[in-house]
Amino acid sequence: MIGNMALKDHWREQRTFVSRVVLGGIIALVLIGVVVARLINLQITNFEHFSALSQGNHVRIEPLPPTRGLIYDRNGQIIAQNLPAYQLELTRESVKDLDDTLRRLVSVGLVKEADVERLTGLILSRRKFEPVTLNYQMNDQEVARFAVRRQEFTGVDIRARLIRQYPFGQITSHVVGYVSSINEADLRRSDPSAYAGTNQIGKLGIERAHEASLLGKVGYQENLVNAQGRALQHTPQQPPVAGDDLISTLDINLQKIAYEAMGDHRGAVVAIDPRNGDVLVFSSTPAFDPNQFAQGFSQSQYNALQNDPGIPLFNRALRGQYPPGSTVKPIIALASLQYLKENPTKKHFCPGYFTLPNSKHRYRDWKKEGHGQMNMMEAIAESCDVFFYEIAIELGIENLHDFLITFGLGSVSGIDIPGEKPGLIPSRAWKKSAFERRQDQSWYPGETVIAGIGQGYMLATPLQLAEATAIIAAKGKRYRPRLLAGTRDPLTGEVSELPLEELPPVTVDDPYYWTVISKAMEDVLHSPKGTARGSAAGASYRYAGKSGTAQVFSVAQDEEYEADEVPEHLRHHALFIAYAPAENPEIAIAVVVEHGGGGSTSAAPVARTVLDAYMQNYKP
Repeated sequence: MIGNMALKDHWREQRTFVSRVVLGGIIALVLIGVVVARLINLQITNFEHFSALSQGNHVRIEPLPPTRGLIYDRNGQIIAQNLPAYQLELTRESVKDLDDTLRRLVSVGLVKEADVERLTGLILSRRKFEPVTLNYQMNDQEVARFAVRRQEFTGVDIRARLIRQYPFGQITSHVVGYVSSINEADLRRSDPSAYAGTNQIGKLGIERAHEASLLGKVGYQENLVNAQGRALQHTPQQPPVAGDDLISTLDINLQKIAYEAMGDHRGAVVAIDPRNGDVLVFSSTPAFDPNQFAQGFSQSQYNALQNDPGIPLFNRALRGQYPPGSTVKPIIALASLQYLKENPTKKHFCPGYFTLPNSKHRYRDWKKEGHGQMNMMEAIAESCDVFFYEIAIELGIENLHDFLITFGLGSVSGIDIPGEKPGLIPSRAWKKSAFERRQDQSWYPGETVIAGIGQGYMLATPLQLAEATAIIAAKGKRYRPRLLAGTRDPLTGEVSELPLEELPPVTVDDPYYWTVISKAMEDVLHSPKGTARGSAAGASYRYAGKSGTAQVFSVAQDEEYEADEVPEHLRHHALFIAYAPAENPEIAIAVVVEHGGGGSTSAAPVARTVLDAYMQNYKP
């Protein structure tokens, strides 16, 4: 001890030590309690929730796209199939910076810059774990270019997928249609979950109309992934279900012949089996290559297609509306038999023009000097306009309207692809409605006159003309035109045929009326004065038909129409309808050649080519 101070206070040190031990013990107990509470929370209270989160750290759910159904023609030839292809895909949940990733993919030539905005919208509209295709068909150079830089693109990978392919290309583009990239509008009208793992949807024709059958059902699998997101192990959970195969009514051989027969002309060819409504040919020219849409192409390529003066994207067979011209004369003649009880042997005089009472205006016949005396059958065979001017006035526009619409003219046929136009058969009520903003809504006799030769306001699509021809061939029986005959299960091969849809028939008071019209249409091709006799020369079978010419613009009273002096875009449209064989019809056809001039010179040879091909296999 120094002075009165002790060098060390043992009791004080002991108390300090004990208090620190107690405090440390309390802290330790609190921490242990926190750990235990956390363990209870993790292992008992919220075990399922945190277990799922834990699995998500190393297991990724990947959708498995189904195999799209195939499309066949009526004879079993594939007209839409799936081929393997390498595709570049991006999974958003594994990508840190989407914009930067797309920019770098553009810089190495794997994504087109014009597609970046569209792809960004599509990627953001899908769930994070769903892969989105950036490039549908990579060539060997692109695959190699990506392979050497794969480590730079986390979340982007190459996958072997199936891509849609159309073996006949342009020949079937308008009727079979195509698949293309899903956009935001498609997702709004569809169930997004049904398209997990796939980025294509039917956009046109059969592909769009029967999308639900072709698509199939998506499957899923669990992928064990590493820290970089690369799959290490696949565990199938729910296999995809392939879409149904479709059996169409098309005859691809006839379709090809019809397309080639049109050459460089714009127009359409539609052929129907009058016994059941099966569409054998559905061709529109010019056309486009549907494989471009399935494989993806640049905005500039699409703009070039849209701006093509031939309008190849326009489906003329379904949406083209043309004045039917003289092709409706057989139906108007039948109306006169039904309503007026016209004697088919009664002679009418054709001086080359027709005038209404108290009028100086002359409605001219195509034959300037006139046809002279002729009866109904001769008038159809030689296409005498004056005969039908007179018949139209006697019938009146209401009878004309009511009878023509029973042949499917003036309304959509209801064929099983979307986008059909209705055409137009005018009436007083129609004009009053269509011209309601004008003071003068009256129907004039002159409008009835020109309706008698399929001109004026009257419009029809090639599909409607083919349907009307099929009804004549079947002597009034009607079936709804269809492109799908049945479906086939891809696993079992079982075929399910679709039932025919018979429509209310066209009825007349005397079956003999059909015989009159049929014989007259045969004379168009096989009589010495028939307007289309040249196109039937050398045929080994007899067929019936009617040519037509639709005016694009009117010629003044004192002027003559000279086709060689008129610009091509102002020349008349050429039309022709026919069915074969005449005695037992199995095929009815309608051909429209835009600005082709006369129906017997431009459209009839196309029909003859198709009919010849069909009749090669005909067995009476």
